[in-house]
Amino acid sequence: MKRLLLAASLAVLTFSAQAVDIGISTEDTYAKIQAAEKNVLLVDVRDPVEIMFVGFTDAVHANVPYLMVDRTQWDDKRGVFRLYQNPDFTAQIKAELDKRGLSADAEIITMCRSGSERGEPSAKYLREHGFPNARYVIHGFQGSAIKEGAQAGFRLQNGWQNSGLPWSAKSNPEKIYRVDKY
Repeated sequence: MKRLLLAASLAVLTFSAQAVDIGISTEDTYAKIQAAEKNVLLVDVRDPVEIMFVGFTDAVHANVPYLMVDRTQWDDKRGVFRLYQNPDFTAQIKAELDKRGLSADAEIITMCRSGSERGEPSAKYLREHGFPNARYVIHGFQGSAIKEGAQAGFRLQNGWQNSGLPWSAKSNPEKIYRVDKY
């Protein structure tokens, strides 16, 4: 019985450690990029149209969308176009690694708008598909929405934009996702 409890405790600790190390702060991500760590790939996983309207940081190495907007399918319940998973996501991440001479063991850091809808799921997806060191930027590019008060719904807290890190309203055409690029 003691062995069973010990094994269960170790399993919980291992799972907890994996869950904790998948997220990384905006500041730690930027420090890795500024230090030009050789085994790091920072990928913006937002749809490029979103980037055009929200902003971009040239600190990312590439934009490879995890979920893309299907402009032919409207979701009446949510009031938005439906999203679908980029069928070439894994291959495009691999191409970005190859371009830089990196292996699947590189630290791949994904960033979406808030960290939750595409950032974390894309990192988990990459881990499940042969990229064991995939992580995501906690709170993403734009940060969490304020829950209450006059500014409710606005993304004015945390995230890349609100942490004083460099960003621009303009996208870098060399880094932005384009269908003719892959």
